[in-house]
Amino acid sequence: MTTFYNNVQLIQEHARRLYEAHGDKAEFEAAQKARMHEEQGETEQAESWRKVREAINQMRGPHAS
Repeated sequence: MTTFYNNVQLIQEHARRLYEAHGDKAEFEAAQKARMHEEQGETEQAESWRKVREAINQMRGPHAS
């Protein structure tokens, strides 16, 4: 995966596509990928996935209780 952590537009696009493909599980998917990259020492890729996760969280809006 190309590192895009400084490109907000690419992060938003990737988050949108992941959310369309995985629905409510998309945020979990992004968190897993961030953790996997962090464990492999790939800090830039991990940061990209954390930003994708944040973007998905913002798209989902406030959680209903």
